[in-house]
Amino acid sequence: MDKNALSAMLLFIIIFLVLSTPSKGSDPFYTDCSNGTSTSNDSLDSLFENNLNLLLENLTSITPLTGFYNTSIGENPDRVHGQALCRGDTNAITCQTCVKAAGQRLLEACNSRSAIIWYELCQVRYSIQSFFSMQVYTGKYVDRETQGKNISNPDHFNEVLMYLLRNISNEAAYDASKLMFATGEVKFSQEETIYGLVQCTRDIKEADCLSCLNQAFGDLHGCCYASQGGIILSRNCNVRYELYSFYDASGNLLTYPTSKGDKWQGWMIALAVTIPTLVLMVLIGSCVVYQRQKGGQEDDEKKSQLALLQELASPKAISMTQASELMSSEELPFLDLSIIRAATDNFADTNKLGQGGFGSVYKGVLPDGKEIAVKRLSRKSWQGLEEFKNEIILIAKLQHRNLVRLVGWGIEEEEKLLIYEFMPNKSLDFLIFDSERRTQVDWKTYFNIIGGIARGLLYLHEDSRFKIIHRDLKPSNVLLDHEMVAKISDFGMARIFGENQNTYITRRVAGTFGYMSPEYAMEGLFSIKSDVFSFGVIILEIISGKKNSGFYLTELAPNLLAYAWRLWNEGKELEFIDPLLMETTPIEEVVRCLHIGLLCIQEDPEDRPTMSFVLVLLGGEPIDLPEPKPPAFFTSKMVSVNRPLTTDPSVDQIDSIILPR
Repeated sequence: MDKNALSAMLLFIIIFLVLSTPSKGSDPFYTDCSNGTSTSNDSLDSLFENNLNLLLENLTSITPLTGFYNTSIGENPDRVHGQALCRGDTNAITCQTCVKAAGQRLLEACNSRSAIIWYELCQVRYSIQSFFSMQVYTGKYVDRETQGKNISNPDHFNEVLMYLLRNISNEAAYDASKLMFATGEVKFSQEETIYGLVQCTRDIKEADCLSCLNQAFGDLHGCCYASQGGIILSRNCNVRYELYSFYDASGNLLTYPTSKGDKWQGWMIALAVTIPTLVLMVLIGSCVVYQRQKGGQEDDEKKSQLALLQELASPKAISMTQASELMSSEELPFLDLSIIRAATDNFADTNKLGQGGFGSVYKGVLPDGKEIAVKRLSRKSWQGLEEFKNEIILIAKLQHRNLVRLVGWGIEEEEKLLIYEFMPNKSLDFLIFDSERRTQVDWKTYFNIIGGIARGLLYLHEDSRFKIIHRDLKPSNVLLDHEMVAKISDFGMARIFGENQNTYITRRVAGTFGYMSPEYAMEGLFSIKSDVFSFGVIILEIISGKKNSGFYLTELAPNLLAYAWRLWNEGKELEFIDPLLMETTPIEEVVRCLHIGLLCIQEDPEDRPTMSFVLVLLGGEPIDLPEPKPPAFFTSKMVSVNRPLTTDPSVDQIDSIILPR
């Protein structure tokens, strides 16, 4: 063998080895084999597999040309859509290597019709549903050793980090030459530099790219606050920062703005620390003396409150965020009882907005003029105390346009108080079940409300750091702001699911009759599909203007769900629609929503769509909707669970279930 032949063979072997394994990070950051769409457990058919293999081959060969590519292969129902994105600092060979490895890993790890995988240098995604040009945020954070809290000055570090990320995000989104990829660095101290990287898929709009990145920053703050590094992955955008240079591109060098007034002398710092400490010690001593003089006798309720405060103060008790941060967080301030009493005119009846299962809600105005809604939980209710704790530790850090915001809390004497942003248009039930108010609202508003609820649920199920099941979704728990934007509220019975957890069984079935899914009501089994069922009931109630919980009193059908199903099968779906909507409404859109509602209330949870798929259907894409299967028709006898009489049965327990055959 001559020298030229030997050289050619060696070169071929080197190229083969390079293309066979990723150059960086042989293991993926994250793999999601469901990708938020409803899939079957059955094996994939050969036609779909052939289409998928061909798709992955195309992504491997074409993506390296530009670093981004999406395409579709085959015909429905086996048509598959795919997309690949390489990190902006990779060359063609590295990009091809990564995409090939990602495709192989998906074939090995996933037996599903939708999946996505993230490597350090690329991401690959495929689905039976077209997702091109759609921005749906689904933040995933990557657990790494650098996510220990090792920064000495975390507040300042976070300010500098956000300054860096927001600057390079604007650059990635709006500088066309950057192809939605940007890096940058900024000095945090004389010795340390923060390096940042942001990237979006190139099929979305500039504003959607920036929106996706801004949502990722919220998750980055939650998972990696003051850590030496952090990564957030999503379908359409990725964010990463480190204290070392981890990319090959020339990053934009930024300078964090400082002022001379920020440079304190040592004696000024010592004075600023010493004086508050002395004052605090005096106050604590005074309180101790006062309590001893008072006698220090506590009843059981105060002991429960003290135990709650101790639990909130224990970082081990809270998985979602450290309670020590929560207790002093500016995002969720603790308000004195005197301030709340003054804001609500001492909980005057004229300020009372409504009565719930765990207490009353009052309107209030803070000294700065801000309007608030104060939930005053029952004084002697253990369930109220549990709801109080659950709501604080669960949604304190959740931020979304379609979730009502918890702005503060208070616990003092026998009072347990949750403070929310004020919703001037009350709750959805006031709108859809009031004949006079229904005449003042057009279909566009109703449609936007349906979409808002869907986006809020999608955030809870897929986009927040944890998978959250609401468990008590109903019109009275959907509030409307001054622009009629829907906001999901009341997370007292919500539950967090683990990363790989899909279902949970409870012995205590708590919820509201008419909105509970059959598997939850009868077996205590709940999942994200339980919320989907409740969402479907709400759609039917909006369209018809009738309550499901009281419909069985009529002779038309056992309940509203059965009535909708009967009319749909008889081709009389227009009879289900409220006549008020028929006058100025695009009937095709209403019927489509009715169709979606019926898909959501199907008896088998596996048949119900996920919220990400619901949003695709609501988006008006030319997609053929599957035919709905029958819902479960069940009625029940209700028994109250340790609560005052109220017209809002938010915490009722199933006593018996009868399924008509």
